[in-house]
Amino acid sequence: MSEVTETNIPSGTRREQFAEFWFYFKENRGAVIGLAVFVLVVIAAVLAPVLSPFDPDAQYRDALLAAPMTDSAHGHFWLGTDAVGRDLLSRLLYGARYSLFIGVVVVVLSLSVGVILGLLAGWFGGWVDTIIMRVMDVILAFPSLLLALVFVAILGPGLTNAMIAIALVMQPHFARLTRAAVLSEKNKDYVMAARVAGAGNMRLMFRTVLPNCLAPLIVQATLSFSNAILDAAALGFLGLGAQPPTPEWGTMLSEAREFILRAWWVVTFPGLAILISVLAINLMGDGLRDALDPKLKRS
Repeated sequence: MSEVTETNIPSGTRREQFAEFWFYFKENRGAVIGLAVFVLVVIAAVLAPVLSPFDPDAQYRDALLAAPMTDSAHGHFWLGTDAVGRDLLSRLLYGARYSLFIGVVVVVLSLSVGVILGLLAGWFGGWVDTIIMRVMDVILAFPSLLLALVFVAILGPGLTNAMIAIALVMQPHFARLTRAAVLSEKNKDYVMAARVAGAGNMRLMFRTVLPNCLAPLIVQATLSFSNAILDAAALGFLGLGAQPPTPEWGTMLSEAREFILRAWWVVTFPGLAILISVLAINLMGDGLRDALDPKLKRS
């Protein structure tokens, strides 16, 4: 029996699989709305230099805490300005770049490490499984944000260290999911056939078993993306993430909290940006779960 890989699956079959996936995904209206909003956020981030009416770091001293829809000698401030006269709309558009970048880097790091550890634990078992899973249990025993704070305190404040800390906190979820999937797959007939055919452990783990474990990992990656944005915003709000004058949404909230009673817009719009983005990604995650989990598919 030959091993079935992505390279020898007919294109028609792939098209049918995508059509089936899209059929179940679009049945979840919330997921479709979330996808549309997420696409708009991505477009706004990519086109930030074109869409931004001002430089995000430019300060206009004659327009401090200008209200939304204010006209000035420099132009029209659609969402107002902050305490040092920087245009909020421009900073929000550039902040979308940072938030998406944070989500991508954190998911890639946590997914890579978690999948490798989960594969090793599930495939070899024994003392390897015991050591890896006990370490994962220790990490999961602490609240994620609290543990991220500890790591950032050790590594030092900054965007790079914040992303590393968040990735370390999130990778146990991928490790446990991968281990569970490997345990359910490794004794199946197609794996036994590949083993009899002479495939080594590395090929069996990464080429035979892992592709059949991707569905729950994709859903977890989507949800981790939103959690990464939230945790990075929380660290930025506490002064341990991105540092001023970086236009990251959490840092913008941190800079504006003392003006919450005088200028509602400086905290409202960054907060709404975080809320809408995270909600859209979570709705997408629900749709992916419905489309990828055979148990949730309706006949």
